[in-house]
Amino acid sequence: MDPISPNQHHSSSDSTVPDARKDSVVPPSIGHMMSPDDPENPQNWQAARKVYVSMVATAFAFAVAFGITSLTVGIQGLMMQFQVSMTVAILGMSLFLYGVAFAPIIAPHLSERFGRSPVYLVSLPLFALFILGAGTSKSFAAVAVCRFFAGFFGGPCLVLIEGTFADVWSPHKTVTYYSVLSLASYVGAGCAPIILGYVVPAENWRWTQYVTLMIALAAFLLGIGMPETYPREILRTRARRGGYTINLAKAESGVTLAEMARTTIFTPSAMAVSDPVVIIITLYLALNFAVLFQWFITVPVVLAMTYGFTLHQAGLAFVAAVVGAIASTFTSSLVESVTNRRHGCTSMANMAPIEHRLVPGIVGSLGLVASLFWIGFSAKPTTHFLVPICGTGVYVWSSMSILTALVSYIFDAYPAKGTLSALTLMATTRIIFAAWLPLVIIQMIMGLQGQWAYSVFGFLAVPMIAVPIILFIFGPRLRARSRYSAPTMSNGKHPMSHHVDQEMQMGSVDH
Repeated sequence: MDPISPNQHHSSSDSTVPDARKDSVVPPSIGHMMSPDDPENPQNWQAARKVYVSMVATAFAFAVAFGITSLTVGIQGLMMQFQVSMTVAILGMSLFLYGVAFAPIIAPHLSERFGRSPVYLVSLPLFALFILGAGTSKSFAAVAVCRFFAGFFGGPCLVLIEGTFADVWSPHKTVTYYSVLSLASYVGAGCAPIILGYVVPAENWRWTQYVTLMIALAAFLLGIGMPETYPREILRTRARRGGYTINLAKAESGVTLAEMARTTIFTPSAMAVSDPVVIIITLYLALNFAVLFQWFITVPVVLAMTYGFTLHQAGLAFVAAVVGAIASTFTSSLVESVTNRRHGCTSMANMAPIEHRLVPGIVGSLGLVASLFWIGFSAKPTTHFLVPICGTGVYVWSSMSILTALVSYIFDAYPAKGTLSALTLMATTRIIFAAWLPLVIIQMIMGLQGQWAYSVFGFLAVPMIAVPIILFIFGPRLRARSRYSAPTMSNGKHPMSHHVDQEMQMGSVDH
C-alpha cells in the first residue's frame, strides 16, 4: 500500500494553524503554513492576479528557453567568423545548458532565503547582461564564457516557474498546470529558429543574441510589478511589518550548508544508484531531452542537405515542434480532466491516485518510438519534406507528454525531501545529456547515416515504453520499499503542502 496518500501529501495547511496576524509567535506546523482562508494566501487571490503572475513566470521562462537555442541559428556565422569547427560552434548551446544544470541545485536555496520575486528580478537582468556580452564578443572563447554564465544566471527562471504555479494554482490540476508551464520552455526553444531564421540571413549571427536580449527586456518590463507568491516569504514579510516573531517549520531544502548539500547533492547522488523508481525515470528523461535538443542541430543540417532548405525555411520546420508542444498541453490536460471527473476530484482534499498522472506518458512513450523510426527512414529526397517534419512534431508531443506525466507523478511519490532530491537529480541529469548529445550527433549521422542513427535512439526508447506502465502497476509497492519514503525524509512528518511537492520540475522545491 502507498505509504503516503495523495490527499495527505497535497494537504494544504491545517486549519488549526494559528494565523500570524493573531499570534505573536507562530509555532512550527506542516506545509506552507498559510491558512486556507487567509486572503493573502496566493491560492485565494483573484483570478486576474493569478493569471498575471503566471504570465510573468511564463515570459521569464520563455526568454531563457529562447536563449538556449537561439545561437544554433547562427552556427554557420560563428564558424566563418571565428574559424572554428561545427562541434566547437555547437558549444555555444551546450555550455548554456551546462550553466542551467546548476539551477536545480542552487535555486531552491535562493528562493527559500529571498522569496521568488527577488530571484526572478535579479536572475533575468544578469542573464540579459551575459547575452549582450555574447553578442558583442570578439572571440569565440568570450562567446562560450558569456553563454555559460547566461545559462547559469538564467537557469533559476526555468526552475522557479514550477514553484510560482504551485503557489497559486490548486494541486488537483497538477498535470494541467505542469503541462502549461512546460509549454513556456518548449515553445520558447522552438520559436528561436522560427524567428531568427528570418533575422540572421538579413543581419548576422550576433542578432541571435540581440533578439534574445529584446525578449528578455520585454519580459522584465512585464514582471516589474510581480508580487511575491512564496507563502513562507509572505509570512516572514508580514511578521516583519507587524513587528512580531514568526517560527516557521524548518525549510526542507536545508538551513546549513551541510543540510543544503545533502538535500540537493548527496541524496540525489545516492538515489541515482539505489532507488529503482528514480533510476528508471531519470534514464528515460535523459534520453528524452538528449534527443529533443539535438533536433536544433540536425533539422537545419538534414533539411539543407536533403531538400536544399534555406536557413529561414529550416526555421519554419520548427512550427511542427511548437504545434506538438501545444497539442501535448491539450491532450495531457484533457486526460487529467477525464480522470478527475471519473474519481470525483474537485479539490486537493479529494484527488485521484497519482498513478493516473502517468496515462499521458504511457501513450507518449509509444509515440516517441514511432516518431524516431518515422523521421529516420523518411528524411530522404524521394519523400516529401513534410513527412519528416511532421515526425518531429509527433516527437515533441510525445516528449512533452512523457515529461509532464513522469514529473507530475514524482511530485507526490515521496515525502518532501525525497521528492526534492529526486527531482534535482532528474533535472540536472537530463540537462547534462541535452548538452552532450548535440556535440556528437553530426558525427553519428555521418557515420551511421540518418536512418540508423535515429534507429539507435528508437531501439533505446523501446524498453523505455515499460517505464510508465511499470510505475502505473507497481509504483505504490516500489515506493513503499524505498528508503526515501521513510518518515525521516520529512523530519517525521509525512503530510506536506503541495507547494513542497510541486515547486520543481527541475528540483525547485523550496521548503
